[in-house]
Amino acid sequence: MELLSIAQVRDKTGVSARTLRYYEELGLLPGVRRRAGGRRVYGRDELERLRFIQRLKALGLTLAEVKQLNAVYAIGGSTLALLEKLDELLGRHQGELDARIGELMALRDEIGKYRDHVRSRIDAGAPRRRAGRGSP
Repeated sequence: MELLSIAQVRDKTGVSARTLRYYEELGLLPGVRRRAGGRRVYGRDELERLRFIQRLKALGLTLAEVKQLNAVYAIGGSTLALLEKLDELLGRHQGELDARIGELMALRDEIGKYRDHVRSRIDAGAPRRRAGRGSP
């Protein structure tokens, strides 16, 4: 695969040039090569890593957690260590999501009950309003 400029990577992935530079600064895209003039160039490994980061972010992981995964891989040097850490992080996020879903379901039920209460008040006031005796 040819080496891609920062603009070409941006076009392929939708990640801004600023974000690419930030990921490099954080150590999430280590080993980005540079041409003689200092321009960054990206290869297949960087594109795969960038897509992996995008996927993890879509699943709710923070950049700090992605950085943890990089550290585990760098220290352990194995994909298995990375996968075990990823499983732990995803499990924690799934638990948090389940809790949030429970909270949202309870809120939905509470809103439904309150709407029922409001409707009963509306229905109780409807005959008076038609007679011109009710207030808005």
